[in-house]
Amino acid sequence: MQVKKFDIIIIGGGILGVSLGYFLTLNSDANIVILEREKNVSSHTSSRNTGKVHAPFLYDPIKKKIFAKISFLGYNMWETYSNRKRIAFKQDGVLEIAKEEKDIKVLKKYFEWGIKNGLEEKEIHFLNDQETKTIEPNVICHGSIFCKRDASVDYGLLTTTLKNDYLLAGGKLLNLHRVTGIKNKNDNCVIEIVTKNRERKIINSKYVINTAGGHSLDIAHQLEIGLELFDLHFRGEYWRAPQEYEKLTSHSIYSIPKRQNFPFLDPHWIIKADGHCEIGPNAVPVFGPYSYNLIDNFKNFLPKTKEILFKKGLWSLFYNREFLSLLTSEIAGSLSKSIMIQRVKKFLPALDTKKFTTRGTAGIRSLLIDGKGNFIPDTLLLKNSISLHILNYNSPGATGALPLSAMIVQELINDKLLNKVTKANQLWNIEDIYSKIKF
Repeated sequence: MQVKKFDIIIIGGGILGVSLGYFLTLNSDANIVILEREKNVSSHTSSRNTGKVHAPFLYDPIKKKIFAKISFLGYNMWETYSNRKRIAFKQDGVLEIAKEEKDIKVLKKYFEWGIKNGLEEKEIHFLNDQETKTIEPNVICHGSIFCKRDASVDYGLLTTTLKNDYLLAGGKLLNLHRVTGIKNKNDNCVIEIVTKNRERKIINSKYVINTAGGHSLDIAHQLEIGLELFDLHFRGEYWRAPQEYEKLTSHSIYSIPKRQNFPFLDPHWIIKADGHCEIGPNAVPVFGPYSYNLIDNFKNFLPKTKEILFKKGLWSLFYNREFLSLLTSEIAGSLSKSIMIQRVKKFLPALDTKKFTTRGTAGIRSLLIDGKGNFIPDTLLLKNSISLHILNYNSPGATGALPLSAMIVQELINDKLLNKVTKANQLWNIEDIYSKIKF
Protein backbone atom coordinates (compact mmCIF):
# COMPACT_ATOMS: atom_id res chain seq x y z
CA MET A 1 0.00 0.00 0.00
CA GLN A 2 1.35 3.40 -1.00
CA VAL A 3 1.84 5.89 1.88
CA LYS A 4 2.67 9.55 1.44
CA LYS A 5 3.30 12.21 4.09
CA PHE A 6 2.53 15.92 3.94
CA ASP A 7 2.55 18.82 6.35
CA ILE A 8 -0.92 20.00 5.35
CA ILE A 9 -3.63 18.25 3.38
CA ILE A 10 -6.55 20.27 1.97
CA ILE A 11 -9.62 18.15 1.24
CA GLY A 12 -11.57 19.69 -1.63
CA GLY A 13 -10.43 21.54 -4.73
CA GLY A 14 -13.18 24.12 -4.86
CA ILE A 15 -12.58 27.84 -4.82
CA LEU A 16 -11.97 27.88 -1.06
CA GLY A 17 -9.59 24.92 -1.01
CA VAL A 18 -7.58 26.28 -3.93
CA SER A 19 -7.48 29.77 -2.38
CA LEU A 20 -6.12 28.26 0.83
CA GLY A 21 -3.48 26.37 -1.13
CA TYR A 22 -2.54 29.59 -2.92
CA PHE A 23 -1.91 31.50 0.31
CA LEU A 24 -0.26 28.56 2.06
CA THR A 25 2.34 28.10 -0.68
CA LEU A 26 3.14 31.82 -0.85
CA ASN A 27 3.43 32.31 2.91
CA SER A 28 4.98 29.11 4.29
CA ASP A 29 7.48 26.35 3.57
CA ALA A 30 4.95 23.60 4.28
CA ASN A 31 4.60 20.55 2.04
CA ILE A 32 0.98 20.92 0.87
CA VAL A 33 -1.39 18.82 -1.20
CA ILE A 34 -4.98 19.37 -2.32
CA LEU A 35 -7.12 16.25 -2.66
CA GLU A 36 -9.87 16.60 -5.27
CA ARG A 37 -12.36 13.85 -6.08
CA GLU A 38 -13.08 15.16 -9.59
CA LYS A 39 -10.91 15.42 -12.69
CA ASN A 40 -10.79 19.21 -12.46
CA VAL A 41 -10.90 21.74 -9.65
CA SER A 42 -14.04 23.84 -9.24
CA SER A 43 -16.32 21.11 -10.61
CA HIS A 44 -19.28 21.74 -8.31
CA THR A 45 -20.57 24.81 -6.44
CA SER A 46 -17.49 26.88 -7.27
CA SER A 47 -18.46 26.95 -10.93
CA ARG A 48 -22.19 26.21 -10.58
CA ASN A 49 -23.20 29.63 -9.29
CA THR A 50 -24.37 33.04 -10.46
CA GLY A 51 -20.84 34.37 -10.79
CA LYS A 52 -21.61 37.41 -8.66
CA VAL A 53 -19.08 39.18 -6.46
CA HIS A 54 -21.70 40.03 -3.86
CA ALA A 55 -22.06 43.36 -2.12
CA PRO A 56 -22.14 43.06 1.71
CA PHE A 57 -25.47 44.80 2.34
CA LEU A 58 -27.34 41.47 2.38
CA TYR A 59 -25.55 40.16 5.46
CA ASP A 60 -26.48 40.88 9.05
CA PRO A 61 -23.24 42.15 10.68
CA ILE A 62 -24.12 40.24 13.87
CA LYS A 63 -25.74 36.98 12.74
CA LYS A 64 -23.60 36.66 9.61
CA LYS A 65 -20.49 38.55 10.64
CA ILE A 66 -18.06 36.21 8.86
CA PHE A 67 -19.96 36.42 5.58
CA ALA A 68 -20.32 40.19 6.01
CA LYS A 69 -16.60 40.80 6.48
CA ILE A 70 -15.33 38.47 3.79
CA SER A 71 -17.83 39.68 1.18
CA PHE A 72 -16.71 43.27 1.75
CA LEU A 73 -13.00 42.45 1.44
CA GLY A 74 -13.50 39.94 -1.35
CA TYR A 75 -14.59 42.56 -3.87
CA ASN A 76 -11.26 44.44 -3.99
CA MET A 77 -9.24 41.23 -3.79
CA TRP A 78 -10.99 39.61 -6.76
CA GLU A 79 -10.72 42.85 -8.71
CA THR A 80 -6.98 43.00 -8.01
CA TYR A 81 -6.41 39.37 -8.92
CA SER A 82 -8.57 39.55 -12.05
CA ASN A 83 -6.73 42.63 -13.29
CA ARG A 84 -3.36 41.02 -12.64
CA LYS A 85 -4.37 37.93 -14.60
CA ARG A 86 -6.29 39.86 -17.28
CA ILE A 87 -9.50 38.03 -16.47
CA ALA A 88 -12.82 39.82 -16.91
CA PHE A 89 -14.10 41.59 -13.80
CA LYS A 90 -17.37 43.21 -14.84
CA GLN A 91 -18.31 45.90 -12.34
CA ASP A 92 -22.00 46.05 -13.18
CA GLY A 93 -23.69 46.85 -9.87
CA VAL A 94 -26.85 45.25 -8.54
CA LEU A 95 -30.42 46.30 -7.82
CA GLU A 96 -32.31 44.94 -4.81
CA ILE A 97 -35.99 45.78 -5.17
CA ALA A 98 -39.09 45.91 -2.98
CA LYS A 99 -41.93 44.10 -4.73
CA GLU A 100 -44.38 45.23 -2.03
CA GLU A 101 -44.71 48.36 0.09
CA LYS A 102 -43.89 46.43 3.27
CA ASP A 103 -40.51 45.45 1.79
CA ILE A 104 -39.31 49.05 2.04
CA LYS A 105 -38.52 48.46 5.73
CA VAL A 106 -36.29 45.55 4.76
CA LEU A 107 -34.50 47.67 2.17
CA LYS A 108 -33.77 50.28 4.83
CA LYS A 109 -32.38 47.55 7.07
CA TYR A 110 -30.18 46.32 4.21
CA PHE A 111 -28.93 49.86 3.65
CA GLU A 112 -27.93 50.10 7.31
CA TRP A 113 -26.19 46.73 7.14
CA GLY A 114 -24.27 47.84 4.06
CA ILE A 115 -22.89 50.92 5.81
CA LYS A 116 -22.02 48.93 8.95
CA ASN A 117 -20.26 46.32 6.80
CA GLY A 118 -17.99 48.92 5.20
CA LEU A 119 -19.78 50.38 2.19
CA GLU A 120 -19.39 54.09 1.60
CA GLU A 121 -22.52 56.15 1.03
CA LYS A 122 -21.42 56.89 -2.53
CA GLU A 123 -21.45 53.14 -3.24
CA ILE A 124 -25.02 52.39 -2.13
CA HIS A 125 -28.17 54.38 -2.85
CA PHE A 126 -31.76 54.10 -1.67
CA LEU A 127 -34.16 54.80 -4.58
CA ASN A 128 -37.92 55.26 -4.72
CA ASP A 129 -39.99 53.70 -7.48
CA GLN A 130 -39.57 56.59 -9.93
CA GLU A 131 -35.83 56.90 -9.29
CA THR A 132 -35.50 53.17 -9.94
CA LYS A 133 -37.26 53.67 -13.28
CA THR A 134 -34.54 56.08 -14.38
CA ILE A 135 -31.92 53.33 -14.30
CA GLU A 136 -34.16 50.33 -15.07
CA PRO A 137 -37.24 51.41 -17.10
CA ASN A 138 -38.54 47.84 -17.45
CA VAL A 139 -38.60 47.10 -13.71
CA ILE A 140 -41.73 47.56 -11.59
CA CYS A 141 -41.20 47.99 -7.85
CA HIS A 142 -41.96 50.16 -4.82
CA GLY A 143 -38.34 51.12 -4.28
CA SER A 144 -34.84 49.71 -4.45
CA ILE A 145 -31.25 49.71 -3.30
CA PHE A 146 -28.69 50.28 -6.01
CA CYS A 147 -25.17 49.19 -5.08
CA LYS A 148 -22.23 49.91 -7.35
CA ARG A 149 -19.89 47.58 -5.46
CA ASP A 150 -21.07 44.38 -7.13
CA ALA A 151 -19.54 42.55 -10.07
CA SER A 152 -19.79 39.53 -12.36
CA VAL A 153 -16.94 37.06 -12.89
CA ASP A 154 -16.25 33.50 -14.01
CA TYR A 155 -15.37 31.79 -10.71
CA GLY A 156 -14.50 28.54 -12.46
CA LEU A 157 -11.83 30.31 -14.53
CA LEU A 158 -10.55 32.21 -11.49
CA THR A 159 -10.22 28.97 -9.50
CA THR A 160 -8.31 27.29 -12.33
CA THR A 161 -5.96 30.28 -12.54
CA LEU A 162 -5.38 30.22 -8.77
CA LYS A 163 -4.64 26.49 -9.05
CA ASN A 164 -1.95 27.19 -11.63
CA ASP A 165 -0.35 29.79 -9.36
CA TYR A 166 -0.52 27.34 -6.46
CA LEU A 167 1.25 24.65 -8.48
CA LEU A 168 3.90 27.10 -9.69
CA ALA A 169 4.61 28.03 -6.06
CA GLY A 170 5.30 24.40 -5.19
CA GLY A 171 1.92 23.04 -4.11
CA LYS A 172 0.68 19.60 -5.13
CA LEU A 173 -2.71 18.50 -6.45
CA LEU A 174 -4.09 14.96 -6.57
CA ASN A 175 -7.11 14.82 -8.86
CA LEU A 176 -9.53 11.89 -8.93
CA HIS A 177 -8.64 11.08 -5.31
CA ARG A 178 -11.76 10.51 -3.21
CA VAL A 179 -11.47 10.52 0.57
CA THR A 180 -13.10 7.38 2.00
CA GLY A 181 -11.89 7.59 5.59
CA ILE A 182 -10.04 9.84 8.00
CA LYS A 183 -8.87 9.29 11.57
CA ASN A 184 -6.58 10.69 14.23
CA LYS A 185 -3.63 8.43 14.95
CA ASN A 186 -1.06 9.70 17.47
CA ASP A 187 -1.86 13.34 16.66
CA ASN A 188 -1.52 12.79 12.94
CA CYS A 189 -4.27 12.61 10.35
CA VAL A 190 -4.44 9.33 8.49
CA ILE A 191 -6.52 9.64 5.33
CA GLU A 192 -7.66 6.77 3.18
CA ILE A 193 -8.29 7.63 -0.45
CA VAL A 194 -9.41 5.78 -3.55
CA THR A 195 -8.30 6.76 -7.04
CA LYS A 196 -10.27 6.56 -10.26
CA ASN A 197 -8.69 3.14 -10.87
CA ARG A 198 -9.96 1.98 -7.45
CA GLU A 199 -6.44 1.92 -6.08
CA ARG A 200 -6.43 2.36 -2.31
CA LYS A 201 -3.88 4.73 -0.79
CA ILE A 202 -3.05 6.04 2.66
CA ILE A 203 -1.83 9.60 3.16
CA ASN A 204 -0.57 11.06 6.43
CA SER A 205 -0.35 14.68 7.47
CA LYS A 206 0.28 16.82 10.51
CA TYR A 207 -2.78 18.94 9.77
CA VAL A 208 -5.91 18.74 7.62
CA ILE A 209 -8.08 21.57 6.33
CA ASN A 210 -11.52 20.37 5.34
CA THR A 211 -13.04 22.41 2.51
CA ALA A 212 -15.04 19.56 1.01
CA GLY A 213 -18.23 21.56 0.45
CA GLY A 214 -21.27 19.31 0.57
CA HIS A 215 -19.16 16.51 2.08
CA SER A 216 -17.41 18.67 4.68
CA LEU A 217 -19.74 17.66 7.51
CA ASP A 218 -19.26 13.96 6.73
CA ILE A 219 -15.50 14.40 7.06
CA ALA A 220 -15.83 16.40 10.28
CA HIS A 221 -17.99 13.66 11.77
CA GLN A 222 -15.28 11.07 11.07
CA LEU A 223 -13.00 13.07 13.36
CA GLU A 224 -15.85 13.37 15.91
CA ILE A 225 -16.36 17.06 15.27
CA GLY A 226 -19.80 18.64 14.99
CA LEU A 227 -21.57 15.38 15.75
CA GLU A 228 -24.75 17.20 16.79
CA LEU A 229 -25.03 18.84 13.38
CA PHE A 230 -26.60 17.56 10.19
CA ASP A 231 -27.21 19.01 6.75
CA LEU A 232 -29.90 19.10 4.09
CA HIS A 233 -29.23 19.59 0.39
CA PHE A 234 -31.21 21.68 -2.10
CA ARG A 235 -30.62 21.73 -5.84
CA GLY A 236 -31.02 25.18 -7.34
CA GLU A 237 -32.07 25.21 -10.99
CA TYR A 238 -31.99 28.05 -13.50
CA TRP A 239 -33.60 28.86 -16.83
CA ARG A 240 -31.59 30.67 -19.47
CA ALA A 241 -33.29 33.66 -21.03
CA PRO A 242 -33.48 33.90 -24.83
CA GLN A 243 -31.08 36.31 -26.50
CA GLU A 244 -33.80 38.89 -27.10
CA TYR A 245 -33.94 39.59 -23.35
CA GLU A 246 -30.23 40.25 -22.89
CA LYS A 247 -30.75 44.04 -23.06
CA LEU A 248 -33.91 44.04 -20.95
CA THR A 249 -32.00 45.38 -17.92
CA SER A 250 -28.55 46.81 -17.31
CA HIS A 251 -28.18 45.15 -13.90
CA SER A 252 -28.94 41.90 -12.15
CA ILE A 253 -32.20 42.25 -10.20
CA TYR A 254 -32.76 40.67 -6.79
CA SER A 255 -35.97 41.03 -4.81
CA ILE A 256 -36.61 41.11 -1.08
CA PRO A 257 -37.15 37.44 -0.16
CA LYS A 258 -40.55 36.43 1.08
CA ARG A 259 -38.82 34.43 3.81
CA GLN A 260 -35.75 36.17 5.20
CA ASN A 261 -34.19 32.96 6.50
CA PHE A 262 -34.44 31.28 3.09
CA PRO A 263 -33.51 33.89 0.47
CA PHE A 264 -32.58 31.21 -2.07
CA LEU A 265 -36.30 30.47 -2.58
CA ASP A 266 -36.94 33.76 -4.40
CA PRO A 267 -35.70 33.61 -8.00
CA HIS A 268 -33.57 36.46 -9.35
CA TRP A 269 -32.81 38.00 -12.72
CA ILE A 270 -29.10 37.38 -13.27
CA ILE A 271 -26.81 38.90 -15.88
CA LYS A 272 -23.78 36.60 -16.16
CA ALA A 273 -20.23 37.69 -16.88
CA ASP A 274 -20.56 36.72 -20.56
CA GLY A 275 -23.75 38.81 -20.94
CA HIS A 276 -26.39 36.09 -21.07
CA CYS A 277 -29.27 36.22 -18.56
CA GLU A 278 -30.83 33.59 -16.32
CA ILE A 279 -33.76 33.25 -13.94
CA GLY A 280 -33.35 31.24 -10.75
CA PRO A 281 -32.75 29.50 -8.54
CA ASN A 282 -35.51 27.34 -7.15
CA ALA A 283 -34.94 24.87 -4.29
CA VAL A 284 -35.42 21.16 -4.93
CA PRO A 285 -34.68 18.89 -1.93
CA VAL A 286 -32.14 16.21 -2.83
CA PHE A 287 -30.32 13.49 -0.91
CA GLY A 288 -26.73 14.29 -1.74
CA PRO A 289 -24.42 17.22 -2.49
CA TYR A 290 -23.91 16.07 -6.09
CA SER A 291 -27.43 14.82 -6.88
CA TYR A 292 -27.82 16.62 -10.18
CA ASN A 293 -29.99 13.89 -11.68
CA LEU A 294 -32.51 11.24 -10.61
CA ILE A 295 -30.03 8.37 -10.64
CA ASP A 296 -27.56 10.09 -8.30
CA ASN A 297 -30.41 11.24 -6.08
CA PHE A 298 -31.77 7.70 -5.78
CA LYS A 299 -28.31 6.35 -4.86
CA ASN A 300 -28.07 8.79 -1.97
CA PHE A 301 -31.59 8.26 -0.61
CA LEU A 302 -30.90 5.43 1.86
CA PRO A 303 -27.49 6.67 3.10
CA LYS A 304 -28.82 10.17 3.75
CA THR A 305 -31.97 8.88 5.44
CA LYS A 306 -29.92 6.67 7.78
CA GLU A 307 -27.56 9.54 8.55
CA ILE A 308 -30.19 12.00 9.78
CA LEU A 309 -33.03 9.74 10.98
CA PHE A 310 -31.97 9.72 14.62
CA LYS A 311 -30.74 13.30 14.83
CA LYS A 312 -32.61 15.25 17.52
CA GLY A 313 -32.65 18.34 15.37
CA LEU A 314 -34.48 16.54 12.58
CA TRP A 315 -37.59 16.01 14.66
CA SER A 316 -37.39 19.54 16.06
CA LEU A 317 -37.25 20.77 12.49
CA PHE A 318 -40.63 19.25 11.76
CA TYR A 319 -42.13 21.36 14.53
CA ASN A 320 -40.83 24.45 12.76
CA ARG A 321 -43.88 26.01 11.06
CA GLU A 322 -41.78 27.97 8.61
CA PHE A 323 -39.95 24.86 7.47
CA LEU A 324 -43.19 22.90 7.09
CA SER A 325 -44.59 25.72 5.01
CA LEU A 326 -41.49 25.57 2.83
CA LEU A 327 -41.99 21.87 2.18
CA THR A 328 -45.68 22.13 1.37
CA SER A 329 -45.82 25.35 -0.63
CA GLU A 330 -42.62 27.25 -1.38
CA ILE A 331 -40.39 24.34 -2.37
CA ALA A 332 -43.13 22.38 -4.10
CA GLY A 333 -44.16 25.45 -6.08
CA SER A 334 -40.60 26.22 -7.10
CA LEU A 335 -40.43 22.97 -9.08
CA SER A 336 -42.57 24.58 -11.77
CA LYS A 337 -40.81 26.62 -14.44
CA SER A 338 -43.99 28.62 -14.92
CA ILE A 339 -44.28 29.53 -11.23
CA MET A 340 -40.62 30.48 -11.01
CA ILE A 341 -40.78 32.79 -14.02
CA GLN A 342 -44.12 34.24 -12.88
CA ARG A 343 -42.39 35.38 -9.70
CA VAL A 344 -39.84 37.30 -11.74
CA LYS A 345 -42.56 38.67 -14.03
CA LYS A 346 -43.95 40.54 -11.02
CA PHE A 347 -41.04 42.96 -11.40
CA LEU A 348 -40.14 42.26 -15.05
CA PRO A 349 -43.56 41.98 -16.76
CA ALA A 350 -42.09 41.95 -20.28
CA LEU A 351 -41.02 38.32 -19.91
CA ASP A 352 -42.83 35.56 -21.81
CA THR A 353 -42.67 32.20 -20.01
CA LYS A 354 -43.03 30.21 -23.24
CA LYS A 355 -39.77 31.61 -24.58
CA PHE A 356 -37.70 30.02 -21.79
CA THR A 357 -36.72 26.64 -23.22
CA THR A 358 -33.11 26.13 -22.13
CA ARG A 359 -32.01 25.16 -18.65
CA GLY A 360 -29.08 26.87 -16.99
CA THR A 361 -26.50 25.13 -14.82
CA ALA A 362 -27.86 23.66 -11.60
CA GLY A 363 -25.97 23.93 -8.32
CA ILE A 364 -26.52 22.37 -4.91
CA ARG A 365 -26.63 24.25 -1.61
CA SER A 366 -26.01 22.32 1.62
CA LEU A 367 -27.60 23.91 4.69
CA LEU A 368 -26.38 23.12 8.20
CA ILE A 369 -28.84 22.44 11.03
CA ASP A 370 -28.06 22.36 14.75
CA GLY A 371 -29.26 19.97 17.42
CA LYS A 372 -32.33 22.09 18.12
CA GLY A 373 -33.53 22.04 14.52
CA ASN A 374 -32.39 25.57 13.66
CA PHE A 375 -30.76 26.47 10.35
CA ILE A 376 -27.31 27.93 11.01
CA PRO A 377 -27.05 31.34 9.27
CA ASP A 378 -23.28 31.81 9.07
CA THR A 379 -20.33 29.66 8.13
CA LEU A 380 -18.74 27.63 10.93
CA LEU A 381 -15.03 27.14 11.52
CA LEU A 382 -14.57 24.15 13.84
CA LYS A 383 -11.15 22.79 14.75
CA ASN A 384 -9.09 20.57 16.99
CA SER A 385 -5.33 20.13 17.33
CA ILE A 386 -4.91 18.42 13.95
CA SER A 387 -7.71 19.76 11.76
CA LEU A 388 -9.84 22.71 10.69
CA HIS A 389 -13.31 22.20 9.23
CA ILE A 390 -15.06 24.93 7.26
CA LEU A 391 -18.76 24.10 7.34
CA ASN A 392 -21.92 25.70 5.94
CA TYR A 393 -19.86 27.65 3.44
CA ASN A 394 -22.60 28.94 1.16
CA SER A 395 -23.16 32.23 -0.67
CA PRO A 396 -21.25 34.57 -0.56
CA GLY A 397 -18.63 31.86 -0.25
CA ALA A 398 -16.99 32.43 -3.63
CA THR A 399 -16.89 36.19 -3.01
CA GLY A 400 -15.13 35.69 0.31
CA ALA A 401 -12.80 32.81 -0.55
CA LEU A 402 -9.63 34.91 -0.85
CA PRO A 403 -9.93 36.97 2.35
CA LEU A 404 -11.09 34.01 4.45
CA SER A 405 -8.19 31.91 3.18
CA ALA A 406 -5.67 34.66 3.94
CA MET A 407 -7.07 34.99 7.45
CA ILE A 408 -6.90 31.23 8.09
CA VAL A 409 -3.29 30.99 6.90
CA GLN A 410 -2.24 33.88 9.14
CA GLU A 411 -4.04 32.24 12.07
CA LEU A 412 -2.14 28.99 11.46
CA ILE A 413 1.09 31.01 11.53
CA ASN A 414 0.04 32.74 14.76
CA ASP A 415 -0.72 29.32 16.31
CA LYS A 416 2.80 28.12 15.37
CA LEU A 417 1.41 25.45 13.05
CA LEU A 418 3.25 27.01 10.11
CA ASN A 419 6.60 28.69 9.62
CA LYS A 420 6.19 32.13 8.06
CA VAL A 421 8.04 32.38 4.76
CA THR A 422 7.11 35.26 2.47
CA LYS A 423 7.73 34.38 -1.15
CA ALA A 424 7.73 36.57 -4.24
CA ASN A 425 4.63 37.56 -6.25
CA GLN A 426 2.60 38.59 -3.20
CA LEU A 427 -0.49 40.63 -4.00
CA TRP A 428 -1.58 41.06 -0.39
CA ASN A 429 -0.21 41.21 3.14
CA ILE A 430 -2.09 38.44 4.94
CA GLU A 431 -1.42 39.99 8.35
CA ASP A 432 -3.31 43.08 7.21
CA ILE A 433 -6.24 40.98 5.97
CA TYR A 434 -6.26 39.01 9.23
CA SER A 435 -6.49 42.20 11.26
CA LYS A 436 -9.59 43.23 9.34
CA ILE A 437 -11.43 39.92 9.73
CA LYS A 438 -10.40 38.32 13.04
CA PHE A 439 -13.39 37.56 15.18
